[in-house]
Amino acid sequence: MTAEVAAVVRAPIPAAEIDATMRWLDDPAHHLIAWDDTDYPRALLDLGHAPPVVFLLGRRDLLNKPALAIVGSRNATPQGRATAREFAHALAETGLTIVSGLALGIDAAAHEGALGSAASTVAIIGTGPDRVYPARNRELARRIADTGAIITEFVPGTPPRKENFPRRNRLISGFARGVLVVEATLSSGSLITARWAGEQGRDVFAIPGSIHSPFSRGCHKLIRDGAKLVETAEDVLVELGLGAKSRPDPRAPRAPPPPASGDDAWLLASLGYDPVTIDALVERAGKPADVIAACLVRLELEGLVAPIPGGLWQRDRAKSPITTGASPNPA
Repeated sequence: MTAEVAAVVRAPIPAAEIDATMRWLDDPAHHLIAWDDTDYPRALLDLGHAPPVVFLLGRRDLLNKPALAIVGSRNATPQGRATAREFAHALAETGLTIVSGLALGIDAAAHEGALGSAASTVAIIGTGPDRVYPARNRELARRIADTGAIITEFVPGTPPRKENFPRRNRLISGFARGVLVVEATLSSGSLITARWAGEQGRDVFAIPGSIHSPFSRGCHKLIRDGAKLVETAEDVLVELGLGAKSRPDPRAPRAPPPPASGDDAWLLASLGYDPVTIDALVERAGKPADVIAACLVRLELEGLVAPIPGGLWQRDRAKSPITTGASPNPA
């Protein structure tokens, strides 16, 4: 036990925090799990600064299952959210519990992707267990509490203070075998989680993206710094020692892009797979901006393209499934 942790343990607890905790524990579905509890997450004990107790809503059995963290930008692109959802679902189906922070964007998509699988998902939050932040994720939090788990080191009543979230991030990385970053700007808090993972001896994975997208720059920085580049869920399993890499036949034909209806296919071809402005599409396609804008709206309604921040448009590949290949269950 470090001197810092020992000081925290010996420090007197304010009476208001004790009262709030006791009221919260009156509900039999609420749990307080301490270091000496057999269900305390053993992975956190390796950190050297593990919280003396954690508050839990949901399944105790998930606290010591093999886990992978999936994190990324709160202001994620539609394609990024789809990728996080698909990776989470594929990996949860192999027996990995998906861990994230209940934030908007990539976090929420990862939780959603894992719900419904037996391995499910764990949300590690930066507030008290009686708060949901952001409020827009209240229904998602309810679903996670019903079939997964929500844990926090913060006492009931703790609001979403800014300083809580970097502290929360060390638990997200420490809880898991590795951290997968799906989309991240250079200022994204997910890079803090990745840094914690490296310091804790966990694997760090990153999904590359367009060189033109600000949401790829954080992932590209991680890859330059030594994170493992992954393109499929199977890549993650292989790096974790949980699967054997199958080698695809390079001669096999690639799946064609989803078809566009009517006369709009020309715009989908002009769009490519990188984020692009309407002005760039005007130049590529040689058509007026109003024609381009109308076609983009039609393609968006078909689920084939999506707007992203910065006045950009991007092909939406949400309908392209991610597969893992044959991999053993690590549970």
